[in-house]
Amino acid sequence: MSISVKRVLLLDNVDPAAHQILADNGIESTLFKDKLTVDELVTKLQDYEGVVIRSATKMTADIISKCPQLKIIGRAGTGVDNIDLPAATKHGVIVMNTPGGNTLSAAEHTCTLIACMSRNLPNANASMKAGKWERKAFMGHELYGKTLAIVGLGRIGREVAARMQSFGMTTIGFDPMVTKEDAAQSGIEWLSLDEIWPRADYITVHTPLIPQTRGLLNKETFGKCKKGVRVVNCARGGIIDEDALLEALVEGQCGGAGLDVFVDEPNTNLKLVAHPNVVAAPHLGASTTEAQSRCGREVAQQIADVCTSKSFFGVLNAPALTQVQSGEMKGKCQLARYLASLLSNFNKSSASVDVKVSETDMKKGKWGITASVCAGLVSNTDQNANVVNASTLAEQRGYKVSVNASSTQADCIEIELKSGDKTVSVVGVAQNGFCILQSIDGKHFASPVLLTQKAALFQSSKIGEDLGKLMTASSQVRSIHMTASESNNWVVAAMEGDAPTSIAGVTMYTPPSF
Repeated sequence: MSISVKRVLLLDNVDPAAHQILADNGIESTLFKDKLTVDELVTKLQDYEGVVIRSATKMTADIISKCPQLKIIGRAGTGVDNIDLPAATKHGVIVMNTPGGNTLSAAEHTCTLIACMSRNLPNANASMKAGKWERKAFMGHELYGKTLAIVGLGRIGREVAARMQSFGMTTIGFDPMVTKEDAAQSGIEWLSLDEIWPRADYITVHTPLIPQTRGLLNKETFGKCKKGVRVVNCARGGIIDEDALLEALVEGQCGGAGLDVFVDEPNTNLKLVAHPNVVAAPHLGASTTEAQSRCGREVAQQIADVCTSKSFFGVLNAPALTQVQSGEMKGKCQLARYLASLLSNFNKSSASVDVKVSETDMKKGKWGITASVCAGLVSNTDQNANVVNASTLAEQRGYKVSVNASSTQADCIEIELKSGDKTVSVVGVAQNGFCILQSIDGKHFASPVLLTQKAALFQSSKIGEDLGKLMTASSQVRSIHMTASESNNWVVAAMEGDAPTSIAGVTMYTPPSF
């Protein structure tokens, strides 16, 4: 998949360093600081192949669908809940983030909120500014010896653990994607959520907002916690149920909350932030000069790297990209796309597609081959198909694709298409930079058939008669290839024009573009 990005729109006060990095890589960009309405954004994006945003701009399905030239959305930060990922994937738009850009800032911010709650600093500060001296009103407690529960043991969660361990806190945690052994390497005792709630003095969440994490801390889970437990959310609003939190604060079940994110932003839950035991901030987790500069620089470099196929780090919706562009698998993925495109000529409805590859190719390139097959299957009906949206488009058109390992020789790929009572299979090989068709339905061609040229395909029991029709109708036949079986041989005629309809069952194959 070749990604050509000539112009990128930089929004949401993305660090100006992004502009220079893109320029150094031959990509023009425009820094635009003003907030755009939806209509203004759509109008602006008609002139750009890429856009970089932070959290303020929302890339909705409606916006994405109205920007057909858009190829890449870069998020200068971690969370992408302001980007409609399924819609972007459907339209073949790459979405990437900078997963490590704000890690340190978010971790430090979390630790700051924990420390503020332990010593009542915000309230003490407000009291001092009001001209008071209330030493006894703000008795705090030490963090030493307390237990901190970290839900979500990714980059930020582990950085929080490292910092709070230096305070003498015991760190426990949960993450379904992390093993007990991996957690232990960061000094974290891995526990189930039910084991965590009654042990924690502090709970901090560092997960994305998905159906499984929405309302993770709720009335029921607060009831399982120690009385006076303190909670922190610097991840995403909604992970902690705000109504349940306020109730727990009022009843004393929750002793304090450090909140940087909210369900609605700007926040509308004024009762919650007004509670004396709540330390609130307007989503400042990544709001440091260093984090913003780092995210801006990283996303710009990542866009440049994707355009040159140097790296696909940070890409969220195209796991096949790395394999499709890798030196080892690029030829196989191209072969898979050519073969699938050829097969699509024999099918006009839903079909099951079985792909067989070598065990080595299965390990190194399953996703790339799958996406390439899907792209080939829909290439005749959708010119905008690429490895980002191919699987979605193929599924919409009724294709069910499975890729399995077999004892096939290393360079071969076999694809079988079944639709109703009709079955067609092809075998191809990638050799010396060429993609070659070896056989159709088990019938082998006597000479190599290049899949990079337009050709007429048909099966014939009257070879001489049909070849005569072909040669009479077209003087642009470049080469003719035939299988050598006893009857109903396959014929592939590389040619410029169209084959005569007088040949029964003839179909034209046009190689897909990349």
